[in-house]
Amino acid sequence: MFGASVLVPMLFGINASVVLFMNGVGTLIFFLVTKGKCPAFLGSSFAFITPTLIILSCPELGFQYALGGFVASGVAICIFALIIKLCGIKWIDILLPPAVMGPIVALIGLELADVAANQAGLLPLDGNFDFKKIIVFIVTLLTALLATMVFKGFFSVISILISIIVGYSLSIFMGIVDFVPVIEAPLFNVPNFQLPKFEINSILIILPAVLVVISEHIGHQIVTSKIIDRDLTRNPGLHRSLLGDGIATIFSGLAGSVPTTTYGENIGVMAITKVYSVWVIGGAAIISIIIAFIGKVPAMIQTIPNPVMGGIGFLLYGMIATSGIRLLVEAKVNYAKSRNLILTSIVFIAGLSKAYISIGEVRLTGMVLATMLGIVLSLILFILDKLNLTNDKEEENRIS
Repeated sequence: MFGASVLVPMLFGINASVVLFMNGVGTLIFFLVTKGKCPAFLGSSFAFITPTLIILSCPELGFQYALGGFVASGVAICIFALIIKLCGIKWIDILLPPAVMGPIVALIGLELADVAANQAGLLPLDGNFDFKKIIVFIVTLLTALLATMVFKGFFSVISILISIIVGYSLSIFMGIVDFVPVIEAPLFNVPNFQLPKFEINSILIILPAVLVVISEHIGHQIVTSKIIDRDLTRNPGLHRSLLGDGIATIFSGLAGSVPTTTYGENIGVMAITKVYSVWVIGGAAIISIIIAFIGKVPAMIQTIPNPVMGGIGFLLYGMIATSGIRLLVEAKVNYAKSRNLILTSIVFIAGLSKAYISIGEVRLTGMVLATMLGIVLSLILFILDKLNLTNDKEEENRIS
């Protein structure tokens, strides 16, 4: 999880120390709310990257306004936890059926494709390629690929971390690492906490990502339940695990950190090691908190060259996009049906076309716009179904 958790603050231009701290604190909060029954480490959520970058691109706003959106998102997650306790989860499939959720998840990765290419040095503004950086990028990416495909057991799970170490070491050898920040950093340091600022437009931009997080969270709990052979959706219940996620996100936003979420990487580690103990994961959370106060560590993280991050970004962002496609496959979405074909098509085009809707000085675009449009279309189709105005049955008979 290291690569993913650290990559998010680096994209936002903030120090990783506060994120490491709040990831640890958030995990402990999660254990408290779930009564220690859900083995999960909470890391930085990728779902909020696109809306946050939209806010950061607006001159009148900044990261503190994104923090206000994070806090509001945490509150929304807590509200949804209460709704799930009272009403179950069927309403989620109405708002975000698989034909909509799959492309939305894919868009999270696809929208970051140019970020990875820029970090890799493949899109130089002046047209002149820096071959040292490109070599580092290629070696980092190849290491990640080979480590994932060749290594076995635990080492295949930490392929991203291995590729970072290899890429970083090569960068030092090639002289493209600036150690000045590490030298100047104090041995011990207090994480760079900052307070959020609240502004309605920023909150509206961030909030659509909440639905993605909720769907992702439910999927993670179902998969984890199968691995540990215990139904976490019933004990402690989805409402409790989601509430823990929401409270952790509120505290993260209040402290100046990014939203937290349960992690697929965490599930992979448990599947490989067969270690499901919350005490072990809690120990990792405490280590994360301690590391946040060691000034040299966050400073060293900040010195990781762009080509290294571009190398793992090529893999990580692609894996996010592929996970959206995987969602479509596992849900067995039938594209012979017009409704599925239309929903997925419109969401993809809305997300990739650079189309936007302006709210004040801020543009809703990409995944944010696609999510809102997907929800509206899904609700329209649901209402038409209830009024028996859709031709699904006739279409099914024709297909069969």
